Amino acid sequence: MIEFRLLIAMPILIGIILFFLPETMRKLKGLITIIAAAATLVYAFIVFSLEAGLYKLGCLLFPSFDKYFVLNLDGLSKLIVLFIGIFGFLYSLYSLGYIKKGSVSNYESYFLITLGASFGAALADHMFLFITLWGLLGLTLYKLIKGDNEESAASAKKTLILIGASDSILIMGIGFLYAISNTLIFSEVSIPTTFGLANIAFICLLIASLTKAGAIPFHTWIPDYAQNAPASSSALLPASLDKLLGIYFLARICMNIFTLSGWSTLLLMILGSVTIIAAVMMALVQHNYKRLLGYHAVSQVGYMITGLGLGTPLGIAAGLFHMINNTLYKGGLFLASGSVEKQTGKHELNELSGLSKYMPLTFIAALIFALSISGIPPLNGFYSKWMIYTGIIEFGGGADIASKLWPLWLALAVIGSALTLASFIKFISGIYLGKTNPLLKKIKEVNILMWLPQIILAVLCIVFGILAIQWVLPMLFDFAPLSEVHQIESLWNSLPVAILVIVSLLLGFLIYLIGNIKKFRRSDSFIGGEKIQEDSEYSPLEFYKTISSFKFFNFFYDKAKKKWFDIYDLGKGLVLGLNTIFSKCHTGVLSTYIMWVIFGLVVLLVVLIL
Repeated sequence: MIEFRLLIAMPILIGIILFFLPETMRKLKGLITIIAAAATLVYAFIVFSLEAGLYKLGCLLFPSFDKYFVLNLDGLSKLIVLFIGIFGFLYSLYSLGYIKKGSVSNYESYFLITLGASFGAALADHMFLFITLWGLLGLTLYKLIKGDNEESAASAKKTLILIGASDSILIMGIGFLYAISNTLIFSEVSIPTTFGLANIAFICLLIASLTKAGAIPFHTWIPDYAQNAPASSSALLPASLDKLLGIYFLARICMNIFTLSGWSTLLLMILGSVTIIAAVMMALVQHNYKRLLGYHAVSQVGYMITGLGLGTPLGIAAGLFHMINNTLYKGGLFLASGSVEKQTGKHELNELSGLSKYMPLTFIAALIFALSISGIPPLNGFYSKWMIYTGIIEFGGGADIASKLWPLWLALAVIGSALTLASFIKFISGIYLGKTNPLLKKIKEVNILMWLPQIILAVLCIVFGILAIQWVLPMLFDFAPLSEVHQIESLWNSLPVAILVIVSLLLGFLIYLIGNIKKFRRSDSFIGGEKIQEDSEYSPLEFYKTISSFKFFNFFYDKAKKKWFDIYDLGKGLVLGLNTIFSKCHTGVLSTYIMWVIFGLVVLLVVLIL
């Protein structure tokens, strides 16, 4: 049991101890955090190698609480634990170089508590333990944003309220689960979504998982958080751990806790498709690059929901593999954006350009991440999307309405990938290509603590794409019912294509070198006798402005600006409206209050009689 105690309790305890160290010792706190994260990574690998089964962790201080500390180590929880450990270590390295004094108070403490609570939530089999650690993650999410100005404070409050509200719904759903199954152990629950109370419990748990993962319509905290939080916080939570845990819980809901019926499958397919398209359309018109990444963090969740909603072994494996791939390239994109932010202090795409020759390592990593999220072969993003496409086609053989609509799900998934590519052409060209902003010519590459995690993640994106069928899928999904997925004949073998891509790149580089052996004379372009080479330049951002001018799209963009689709603002408006009504009812006149008391008694009597 020592592996589990150290994996969960050690980072939490060290995080609590670091509260007592002053902020002036930030470097020391950062080094301690790296050591602790490295230790948890080692224990994550140890736990990944253990035999599957139920483990009773035990409570050393209160033995009577032993029944609550039940852990479920199976193939799915092993997968999540492994990648929590990997991302925790990489982001701790990045944070030491990125986080400055005074940026986020007690950042290292909340980082480690988040790490420990994430391990615990992924392993918890007792519902009380799961609720406790899941709720703790909502608090640390709130504390890992600076909140030193009105905008970031509003984002932090919005995040806390939305996550807190979904946690309340989660508790209600678990109460319904207990009422149906009479057990508080997740692994002992298996309920069909064919009757009223089971459907309510399913909806409650679904809301909790989708809010954590950031799916529409519970997504609106993610773009705001991504824009205002430190890049390391965004990479750790909305891009990585929250995605892992939210989709992990959704997988538990679909694979273990419930047996999905036709209506629940259709609901998941609709939510997945809407999330893909709506979020990527919002990303297209963003000019703040961190907010753009925030909307893409939402859009990619749609692919995961779609895969899990299929309910087939291939679909579930595809959704989970895309979850892993997304945390690799999306976390890397947030790290790359943090590097640009740290070196330039700029947040808008129209203030940046031409940084590729000043930040070459960040550029190469960002380019790989952008190609991967856009579904370009042979990278990992393409492979998991291809699995989803294949799974949708296979799903079309069913008889229910969701299966018959498979061409729609496939078309929306493919269109979403194309729009993602269009959006990241804007991202890469706006930051790294084109004519360099004269104010940025003294920019240098970030230090090794910041670029090394990006390069490692970029290499993983390549490896997880090229060796997906030969190594990655058999290693990660060696558990029922997914263990044979890599043997499906319709899956794409990326290794031959990868070899051709590598050969093409080498030939292209060779031709480039040969072309530069002999110097050629170059001259400017002339029109009407005037030189225009230096003065004429077309911003890559201008094309994207035309998208919002189309009448059909403009209607939705206009309503989005007015917060019509923001569940937080809609809820706030409802609460404030009710508050206004109740305030008018409380006039301070005694006779009015007596009337309200009498009215309340009458209502109570009617309810009791009925």
